[in-house]
Amino acid sequence: MDDVERAFREAHGQAVATLTRVFGDLSLAEDAVQDAFVRAMDRWPGDGLPDNPAGWIVATARNRATDVVRRERRGRRLTEQIATDHLQAERAPGPEVPGPLPDDQLRLIFTCCHPALGLEHQVALTLRLVAGLTPAEVAAAFLVTDATMAKRLVRAKNKIKAANIPYRVPDHADLPRRLQAVLTVLYLIYNAGADDFGRRGLRAEAIRLTRVLVGLMPGEPEAAGLLALMLLSDARMPARRDVAHVVQLEDQDRSLWDRSLIAEGQGLVLACLRRRRLGPFQLQAAIQALHCAAPRYEQTDWAAIVRFYDRLFAVMPTPVVAMNRAVAVAETEGPAAGLRHLDDLARDLAGYHLLHAARGSMLERLGRRDEAAAAYGQAAALARTAADTAFLARRHTELTPDQPL
Repeated sequence: MDDVERAFREAHGQAVATLTRVFGDLSLAEDAVQDAFVRAMDRWPGDGLPDNPAGWIVATARNRATDVVRRERRGRRLTEQIATDHLQAERAPGPEVPGPLPDDQLRLIFTCCHPALGLEHQVALTLRLVAGLTPAEVAAAFLVTDATMAKRLVRAKNKIKAANIPYRVPDHADLPRRLQAVLTVLYLIYNAGADDFGRRGLRAEAIRLTRVLVGLMPGEPEAAGLLALMLLSDARMPARRDVAHVVQLEDQDRSLWDRSLIAEGQGLVLACLRRRRLGPFQLQAAIQALHCAAPRYEQTDWAAIVRFYDRLFAVMPTPVVAMNRAVAVAETEGPAAGLRHLDDLARDLAGYHLLHAARGSMLERLGRRDEAAAAYGQAAALARTAADTAFLARRHTELTPDQPL
């Protein structure tokens, strides 16, 4: 990804959110931001990146949207009111828009998570508009094909148009009903940045938005649980890569872990445990807290982790949770037991590279080298990032040096 594309992606969510607030038209905002990107691709390679790429994108897109509104003659009075009065208000000190949400992007997330849309449509649309993920990247997050996700995004936009869903700031009473979808969106945004180190800005943005949300809704333990989960995951990021190579948990240099983030995350987890209203994000954060508490891999409290996975599966019975539980079971009961659990998931997660990677690890521990190599090869073929593909291909080659991928 070049500097122009990276700068645009980092600015995309804020630009769409700002333009949507100013013009009140989601499609107009998205089209104007795309036009601004085309202009950036034309000018920035020759002129260099502006000092404030996000500001440049917003200003260019705003001018483009104003031109469109005028050209389509949606009403000069309305145009002047929107393009002038709102922009003047935007520059004025104090609250820009009345309502409980203090952040444009967070307002847009809650708007996309309107109850008229299904949860998957809410999440997919927000990932596309706020996080700036391509349809292919959103598809990868949902483990579906690109074509399926493209249709899903079109249906979501058509539903918004047909239902005449307005862009507005939700009332306080609307916030809890939309919370689960919003939390899911924020976590997927974070994961998109975690999977691709070239997009680490997504992780920081997801954490920032979640902090805003926790401040907005301090009585919601799942919001605090999600923030803890992100902080504890982010604390270990510096040790997850050696240059461009993936480093597995057991091989990580734990002195590189960010202890301040771990302390903050563990504090949030303890507060969640005291509330005794544990939901999926709080349970995942508790599992991460146990990993972070272990001074060495061999000292990890795997039995406690399996118990938390049992509770997590009870409230979120997904194949991915079952897969992660199987990995923990392999540490307490041995690789044969873990492999049996993984094989039960083969049909549900056939296209998920981490299932095959986990099978490869357990088969290798059982001394079944040829089967392990085949599993690693399959995982490499399905991996989403170049670093993961290289790591898994190397594991395959180490087991079958005469049969490189």
